[in-house]
Amino acid sequence: MDLRRLAGWSLLLALGCAPGLSVAAGKCERLIATGSPDAPPYLWQDPQDPKHLIGAGADLLEQVAKALGIKIEILYAGKRAQALDEVRSGRMDLLTDAPLTTTGLEVLDYVHPPLLENDYLVWTRKDSTLVIERPEDLHGHPGALSEKARMTQGFGVFAEQNLTLTRTPNLTQAFQKLLLGEVEYVLAGRYSGLAMAQTLGMANDLHAAPHPVDKPGLFLAVSHNSACNDPWLRGQLAQKMTELAASGLTEAVLQRNLERWRTQLQPTVSAPKQ
Repeated sequence: MDLRRLAGWSLLLALGCAPGLSVAAGKCERLIATGSPDAPPYLWQDPQDPKHLIGAGADLLEQVAKALGIKIEILYAGKRAQALDEVRSGRMDLLTDAPLTTTGLEVLDYVHPPLLENDYLVWTRKDSTLVIERPEDLHGHPGALSEKARMTQGFGVFAEQNLTLTRTPNLTQAFQKLLLGEVEYVLAGRYSGLAMAQTLGMANDLHAAPHPVDKPGLFLAVSHNSACNDPWLRGQLAQKMTELAASGLTEAVLQRNLERWRTQLQPTVSAPKQ
């Protein structure tokens, strides 16, 4: 038997089936989660405790776990690909920011609705005359997009067929191309774009269109190989995700972590590679 499950049964017996704990007891009492370590304000490596990840995704997941009576640790597992490998193998239980993909469905159980939605906006220079009211308005204009951006499949097909996009290794280089006039716009997340603009000292030079051109979800996803993956856990997580989506708390958590990131930039923090 998995040691975490055994610990759960032991706790139940020790408490004598105490009221209010019987639902969680007998299930996994401890979950290990991970995710992208360089995606503020959603998730990034804690400079004070590099073994752990912090951010809006971590805060929300910890809130959910507390409501379920489950202990959770959100650990650094390396870069994005390494984190996915840890979860795929079952060595870690949860991915906190999984994009919904067909390949992901082969190894992960996605919890709906998403933990967070990542609004992708059109970022331009402050002096730009480009007017964007719909994605089709980008046709014929050169733009840039980080290779690490995770758009929806539908928008990806649209972009491939209709847009002229330069893929850059990260968002830093995409914004640099924008300021140098090499492209007319950058597609970047609302909050990740803000975090990057602040990191690079570009916040006063860039403008973000108010309406998103794409809204990919960042999902909690449970490994098929996790010893904790069972219908009870998935059902409870889905219920809490639904309650969270209706609570309106997500925006406040994102803003708080954006400020948290801004504070950590003093004196300096390495720029996020997204």
